[in-house]
Amino acid sequence: MRKMDEMEMAISLKAVKWAWLYTIIFLFIWTIYDYIKVGSFNSLAFILLISQNLIRMSIEQYLKWKMGKNEE
Repeated sequence: MRKMDEMEMAISLKAVKWAWLYTIIFLFIWTIYDYIKVGSFNSLAFILLISQNLIRMSIEQYLKWKMGKNEE
């Protein structure tokens, strides 16, 4: 598999960001719907919403830390 050039990389990154935003909005609406119907946040949608964002933030922090460590 060949490496992507800068334009392909930018397009791919933008597509991933839009897909992530769609997933967040979908899970948020699903969570609110479940809360209204059931009366609690104990749903699969809520668990996915929270865990997805925790993983994303953790990986971002790790990569920032790793990049900062490599510059020293």
